[in-house]
This record gives sequence, C-alpha cells and structure tokens, in this order.
Amino acid sequence: MKRSITGLRVRFLSVTILIGHGRTGKSTGNTRADTGAVTLIQRFGSAANLNIHLHCLVLDGVYLNRDGAAVFHEAAAPSSDELAAVLLKIITRTMQLLTRLGVLIEEPDRTYLAETGTDGALRSLQAASCTYRIALGPRAGQKVLSLPSLPSRARPSSPDLRVNAHGFSLHVALRWRADQRKELEQLCRYITRPPIANKRLKRNRAGDVVLQLKSAYKDGTAHLVMAPLEFIEILFEISGWVIF
Repeated sequence: MKRSITGLRVRFLSVTILIGHGRTGKSTGNTRADTGAVTLIQRFGSAANLNIHLHCLVLDGVYLNRDGAAVFHEAAAPSSDELAAVLLKIITRTMQLLTRLGVLIEEPDRTYLAETGTDGALRSLQAASCTYRIALGPRAGQKVLSLPSLPSRARPSSPDLRVNAHGFSLHVALRWRADQRKELEQLCRYITRPPIANKRLKRNRAGDVVLQLKSAYKDGTAHLVMAPLEFIEILFEISGWVIF
C-alpha cells in the first residue's frame, strides 16, 4: 500500500503542476514555463481519526525566461468548471493507478477493493478509525465517546474554489502573496503538523484521555474521551504501525 500512496502523491503533484503550466504558460504565449510544488501526505483528521489526504503547496503561477532573467507570471483564479475538470482528472488517474497496483478490482458492473497482504490487525484498526469507532477491548464497535460542550451551530457554506465528486474533494481557496511571510510560515507549519498536539490532551479524574478538538463539530462536540488503551489504539491507526 505504501507504493500506491507514493504513486498517488506523485500523480497528484504532476496534475497540479501541469494545470499551472497549461493555464499560465499558454496564456503568456510561452510553451516553456517553470513552477514548483511540495506535497505532504497526512494520515489523520482533526479528531485523530484515520483520514489520508494530501496537502499541496503550489506556486500560484509560473516563471518564464526573459533574456536570462526569471519573470514570474501569476495564474488567474480557476473557475468552478476548471476545478471540476482537474478533480475529475485526479480521480481518473487515481483509480487507474490503484487498479494497476491491484488494490482495486474493476468489473463491468462494479469496482471493489482487492484482498491485500496488509496485516489483519492493522486493517481492522484502520477500518474502525475511518468510522470513528473503537476496534479492540470491551467497547469494540462502539463510537468514541464525545462531549458536546458548545451550543450547536450552523456551519458556513462551502467556500468558493472547492469541488467535490465521488468521495473526492479539491480545495484551493487558500492563497498568500510572497511578501506575506508570517502567513506562509503558519501555512507551512499547518501542513507539516503532527497528528496530535500535547496542549489538546489531558487526563480526567477517571484516568481517561480527553482530546480537545481543534474545531467543534456542528452538534457542539468539542472533546473526545477514551480509555488509555483506546488512545494507544488510535495512535497505531494513524501511524500505520503495529508492534507486538
């Protein structure tokens, strides 16, 4: 599976850069344009659940050679249709890659996951984590205990420059200028952050581990409570390691 995830990262990066080349290089009448990107794989969501996704930090434009000097040309903001086309290309290439690697089996009427050699214990942990459930112990199969401590609130509508299709999403609304160094540093820290911040962890009087969510859920849930062994289980799930 490691090979497939690495392949997804490379292909996602390639698609992103190609879109930058095509949209900006062609608009300037230059077929040779240079750009760059850094992609990081994150295995976790804000609730310390297994949620594999990619953060891609991309130059918002291209460099062109003008008499030996590199001149930067900004890319115009993409339209919703252009974003949808990019996402469709990502989905298509992702599915093709997983099929070639044998992770997916395609049949005329359906597509399904193939049996892999992944360790059975790790697979059960990961499956539980994707649904916010506990895999082992006396509470196996149950949801992680949540504490609604804030009033329910309506979530803002999805921002522009975000598209969703077939379980995939692409969000490109965040943009900083080159001179916004503090904001760029914060963004870099965000996409390279560890799965759990120590300041959001504590033990309650019963000895359970309490995880404060980065942002409260729509129903007001702001904390998750789990037994120490359940917390260790979560660490294995999001790290991909199993130790015996």
